[in-house]
Amino acid sequence: MRQDYRQYSAVELAQTRGFEDVWHLLAYGELPDAEQSAAFAAETAALRLLPDEVRAALPAVAAASGTSGSLSGPLSGMRTALSLLGAAKGFRPVYDIDTDARRRDALVASAAVPTLLTALYRLGRGLDPVEPRDDLSYAANYLYMLTGSEPDKQQARAIEQYLISTIDHGFNASTFTARVIASTGADVAACLVGAVGALSGPLHGGAPSRALDTLDAIGTPDRIDPWIRARVLAGDRIMGFGHAIYRTEDPRSRMLREVAQQFGGPRVEFAVEVERRVETILAELKPGRELHTNVEFYAGLVMELCGLPREMFTPTFAAARVVGWSANVVEQAEDSKIIRPVARYVGVGAPVAVPLMS
Repeated sequence: MRQDYRQYSAVELAQTRGFEDVWHLLAYGELPDAEQSAAFAAETAALRLLPDEVRAALPAVAAASGTSGSLSGPLSGMRTALSLLGAAKGFRPVYDIDTDARRRDALVASAAVPTLLTALYRLGRGLDPVEPRDDLSYAANYLYMLTGSEPDKQQARAIEQYLISTIDHGFNASTFTARVIASTGADVAACLVGAVGALSGPLHGGAPSRALDTLDAIGTPDRIDPWIRARVLAGDRIMGFGHAIYRTEDPRSRMLREVAQQFGGPRVEFAVEVERRVETILAELKPGRELHTNVEFYAGLVMELCGLPREMFTPTFAAARVVGWSANVVEQAEDSKIIRPVARYVGVGAPVAVPLMS
């Protein structure tokens, strides 16, 4: 099974194109030529700066959201910050504006997300935010704002490939949430805030750091087999393995494994061996039940190799997925019909008269 963005393979795009080109594909429906690519990169880079009202509020948002030491702090803070951004930028309900205006709001919000996330992370640690640079790519600028140092080319490209591989992925929980809100005609910021709320759940966006927890829990190569056997026999979930959709190897995981192997080192070799032994032991103990690494397993490893702290793994995922959410919001807004599922009542008895109070 392959993952596509419109008519192109997501993995092939990650291997051959930059993040801004894939963003253009989702926003406008086509890959840009060289001239369009440069223009789009310049346009979105200019949108990275935050309005003064939002910048002034971020220290309080960071403090209130418990950013420091929290796996979800920057993401929690971003819910508030996105609402402020939408108000400061005058976002209007998508129901009341045309496609160009919706797309413009989506670009403004998506370009601002890395700035918001990195500022909230740094403020939560008593550090000043790092202002964005318009001469760096989306991925390189994200790492720069996070660390205060310009990343080397290998790190920037590795993160870029990870970001591209996770821009969109069908009607996952957060994307579906964004589309439901868009169907009500709400503004782009409201749609994205809802999506962030869905992503903040540990069953959706929290897996990359938890996959690394698996490697830490195993610890050394001699503990791989007994640790895995104990978990499989107990029926426990092994984080970083299995997917709600894929029943074969996740093609994005295969690509990110290759990215990690370009860095090399004992940590990467250990992860590859854990993957191999999980599949082998599962085949032995649970024949017929295939379980392969999902995108989070090697995503966590790649982000660790590039110097990202674990509390920024899920926010980094959001820095990619916001582009996919936005494309879905713009698309959903073209249909003015609200998404309103019908519920089937399964409670006790048929309707009866309300008894009189005795």
